[in-house]
Amino acid sequence: MAKQRSDAQEQVAQLLRTAKESLNLSIAFLTRMDGTTQHLEVVESSVPWLFKDGVTQRQETSFCQAIMDKKLPPVIPDVRQFPEAMKLPAARMPRIRSYVSVPVTLSDGTMYGTFCAAGLTTDKALTKRDKALMDVLAQAASVIIEPGIRERARETEIETRFAPVLESGGPVVLLQPIVELATGARVGAEALSRFPVAWQKPPDVCFAEAHSIGLGDRLEVLALARAAEHLMSVPGYIAMNVSPATLLTPECGELLDQLPLDRILLELSEHDRVADYDALKAVLDPMRARGMRLAIDDVGAGFSSLRHIVVTAPDVIKLDRSIIDGVATDPVLTTLVRSLVDFGRGCDASVVAEGIETAGDATALLALGVDYGQGWHYGRPGPADALADQAPRARTRLGQSVLATPTGQETPVPPMPQ
Repeated sequence: MAKQRSDAQEQVAQLLRTAKESLNLSIAFLTRMDGTTQHLEVVESSVPWLFKDGVTQRQETSFCQAIMDKKLPPVIPDVRQFPEAMKLPAARMPRIRSYVSVPVTLSDGTMYGTFCAAGLTTDKALTKRDKALMDVLAQAASVIIEPGIRERARETEIETRFAPVLESGGPVVLLQPIVELATGARVGAEALSRFPVAWQKPPDVCFAEAHSIGLGDRLEVLALARAAEHLMSVPGYIAMNVSPATLLTPECGELLDQLPLDRILLELSEHDRVADYDALKAVLDPMRARGMRLAIDDVGAGFSSLRHIVVTAPDVIKLDRSIIDGVATDPVLTTLVRSLVDFGRGCDASVVAEGIETAGDATALLALGVDYGQGWHYGRPGPADALADQAPRARTRLGQSVLATPTGQETPVPPMPQ
């Protein structure tokens, strides 16, 4: 069965039919020339058993290459009049006797391939005017195919860039302390993925790129595994990020099932769409029954988090840094944070503020009732050994203070004085 053409290929086929019918030739085709091989990408032929999409031949033996090398003219009414043409395989089988070929050039000047038409009989009516028509059609073809070419190049670049990261076991994972605002005591840490500096791309962009080419779930699971490696060396809980779609994959479920879930705060971003909340809850409920806590991340950066919170009833809501930076001096941010804190209280959820960079903002957040915080004011992301000597103190789970130990055991402790 012939492979179904894409929309772009079908549009090119219409141009080829125009060329074939206007020049009254047997075949018209678009080629891709990769330096060694000529690929017939789209073919319109009156003799389909001889010519079809996907046929290849050595580029050096093609009419197109000979024309590009100026060994032959772009318009050949009678192939038999050119000894150089008669040496080529296509002159013998399928006995090409007339030929027109023009380059297909992309907007940056790159030559993609050729736009061609050929006949099995001579055609003395072929002239330079026919070449002009082919030039116009080739330009139209280049406009049609260029977006797909750019997209394939983008996918190849991403796949090539990520290959060593995936082969080495995933991104580097650093830890950033999460502290109780009232005491400054560290209660846990968030695992943050980092990619090569040379990429000059933030982690969310890197994960989005991986998802765009089908590698996102694998990359996220590897990042979770890297984060889990820190559980044995760092006291307290570790917050780990995962997208709802990846959480639903068997690979993610298998990994989480092997971990001490009572030491994990699983963070779902409010930016990620949830296609099926029932399926999400079906995966989360058994894990939460085993002690895993759930957080909704980036709250305040948009409105979708409210739906996430209402449906999943998280243990923690994390306020996005965009509404934290400058809260000490911005009355609008103050009002917004206060409202979200009240909302969290109404949902029996603890509140963590992300991106705290100044003492003033930390003091203001404490006054607004925020429970915990993280940001450069308390510590930048770093290796696990930078946190190992910072034993976590009390943390609160739904109103009960507990002491988390490196082994995951928890001992109730008296509540903090009011």
